[in-house]
Amino acid sequence: MAFAQIALDIPLSTVFDYFAPDVTLADIGRRAIVPFGKKKQTGVIIGVAENTALAAKQIKSVSAIDRDSPRLSAGVLNLLSFAADYYHHPIGQTIFAALPPAYRELQLPTPREQEKVYRLSELGREQALAAIPKRAVAQHKMLTLLSAEQPATLASLREACASATKLLRDWSEFGWLKTSDAAPPITTQASQPPALNGEQQHAVAQISAALDRFGCWLLQGITGSGKTEVYLHIVAQALMQRKQVLILVPEISLTPQLEGRFRARFPSAAMVSLHSGLGNNERYQAWRGAAEGRAEIVLGTRLAVFTELPRLGLIIVDEEHDASFKQQEGLRYSARDLAVFRAHAANVPVVLGSATPSLESFAHGQRGHYHRLALNQRAHQSAVLPQVKLIDTRVNKAKEGFTEPLTRAVAARLERGEQSLIFINRRGYAPVIHCRACGWMAGCPRCSTRLVFHLKRRPLRCHLCGHVEAAPESCPACGSVDLRPVGEGTQRIEALLNLQFPDARILRLDRDSMGRKDAWQTNLAAIESGQADILVGTQMLAKGHDFPKLTLVAMINVDSGLYSTDFRAAERTFALVLQVAGRAGRADHPGEVLIQTEFPGHPLFRAAVSQDYSDYAEILLQERQAAGFPPYVYQALLRVEAIQADAAQAFTARAKAIADGLRGNDITVYQPVEASIHRIAGKSRYQITAQSAKRTSLQHFLRTWRAELSAKDDRKVRWAIDVDPIEL
Repeated sequence: MAFAQIALDIPLSTVFDYFAPDVTLADIGRRAIVPFGKKKQTGVIIGVAENTALAAKQIKSVSAIDRDSPRLSAGVLNLLSFAADYYHHPIGQTIFAALPPAYRELQLPTPREQEKVYRLSELGREQALAAIPKRAVAQHKMLTLLSAEQPATLASLREACASATKLLRDWSEFGWLKTSDAAPPITTQASQPPALNGEQQHAVAQISAALDRFGCWLLQGITGSGKTEVYLHIVAQALMQRKQVLILVPEISLTPQLEGRFRARFPSAAMVSLHSGLGNNERYQAWRGAAEGRAEIVLGTRLAVFTELPRLGLIIVDEEHDASFKQQEGLRYSARDLAVFRAHAANVPVVLGSATPSLESFAHGQRGHYHRLALNQRAHQSAVLPQVKLIDTRVNKAKEGFTEPLTRAVAARLERGEQSLIFINRRGYAPVIHCRACGWMAGCPRCSTRLVFHLKRRPLRCHLCGHVEAAPESCPACGSVDLRPVGEGTQRIEALLNLQFPDARILRLDRDSMGRKDAWQTNLAAIESGQADILVGTQMLAKGHDFPKLTLVAMINVDSGLYSTDFRAAERTFALVLQVAGRAGRADHPGEVLIQTEFPGHPLFRAAVSQDYSDYAEILLQERQAAGFPPYVYQALLRVEAIQADAAQAFTARAKAIADGLRGNDITVYQPVEASIHRIAGKSRYQITAQSAKRTSLQHFLRTWRAELSAKDDRKVRWAIDVDPIEL
């Protein structure tokens, strides 16, 4: 007799024993279908035992073991086990959070057939060009791809033409195409990559020499210094050794541009993308391609850190400082930190790249825990850093968000045929609707925040819970009709620019304007081809994009980042300023950055003018050390929420009392407080901070505390432990 120990996708920190007479050690990591309650459920076998402590009448039998799908390796199971333990999350939910959604289904999607590639036949070369109308630009792009020496894949043809699938079917009937199975991937890079400068050569040489062992490399390079080119060179080295490469990016919006560069450099390498923007079947097939070793390059957002990769040889985390690498719900993990753990366990190198590293990574570099590599010059010989200037809004008063120097600078770029970016990290038209008679402001009925006014259909929208209501015609408090939008958002800035520069082509890029699946790629293409004169956008434009004609960056309302009670606010604001500033000026076009501020003497803005991240990071680290903040201590938050505020308060009071009875002298547990945004979606939120100078001491305390809290079955509240929180 044998028993399978199975993890299920349920909120319990336990595994379940099932009778499985044919189970073997080789089945660990495989999917299993089991009865659970009145239904069948998918689980993952994480252990095999000869005996069980359960009575015979309590034991149920495994319905089926899936031996046709890839199984999770010991390495990935170890990573998931570590994540469940370190972030204090149930093991079953941890495993299934890391797997594609289709993996939860009782019936998996049918494995994808061998990918086909396409060429023009002799008949196609004779007839197609003459038969296709000259105005059918997309079809001619398809013809170019089909005529190339390298056969075209369906994915590349779809990028060229949205109706590629139908056209391929029609052209096949005409006899214009030759179809064959895709050739086995050849891991050779395209010829003649750009020449590296001395700093890039040094970085590539250092990392390439250590591809056979673990090492964490912090690649700190100013914007435009060619970090991606360093990635491409070390990826080429890994591919030549027949290893798989995992590349993590913080946002889906970065994936298409980076994917395009890697496909151009490695046209024969099998590559897949993994992110939440994919359909369930598409995501499963990409995951399976990686798990079976067919995909050589895996490019994905934070969840891709858990991807099964049997020949893993290199991990790259691009824009490692980005908060998007930290999951804020469910399994609250840091993909960057897990990437370092996974690389260490697999004995492979990991590269953390950023122009503005997180203070945690920067401190690790100072202490010698990470190998620090610097790129201090721009990759293009003629390119220089943009000139940063401060506009004192106490002297130059802003009218509707714009000062006179800023307006003149935009007009000058329009005259020269260059592009400008107006950056404001707030979408919508105005952050609040205000009654000038009595002071009433539109608030969300479910959250402790204001409703944002949007132009389209003129709704008031909550950016936290999604609540939408119509803008009132008169003040609900006093009846006055003197209601005004206060403050600026991207929509209002766009509207003002249209009034000031009616002939300019203005493009707004924020979450509201990116609703369509292909909107981001379409807009990027428009920017790169010069079809936009002025860009208005939020921080989605701050990360990793290269716009050759963009010579002016103007930053509005940056001062709001100085008012936060979060001790990380200065770090984030400074990183954002440098990241956005880095979009200005590439190649032969010098750039200029204008920052409107009431505090031109603030150390943050003085550091922005000199664009010296390291000096300001040193100042911030000294402040953190003096105040006893990370990275000099380790923190965890107990986050509690409930519909009734008194229930949440009572739970946090009990949790604090329990913590006081458990903690040692090296653990500090602070009093319960309201969360910075006290109410979201109708639920009141409270939190307790625990911290220690020793990570192991904090983890030991959290395990005991969590066990005690779990024993208190209070269904009126929802709680979770957030380890290494980045938002307070």
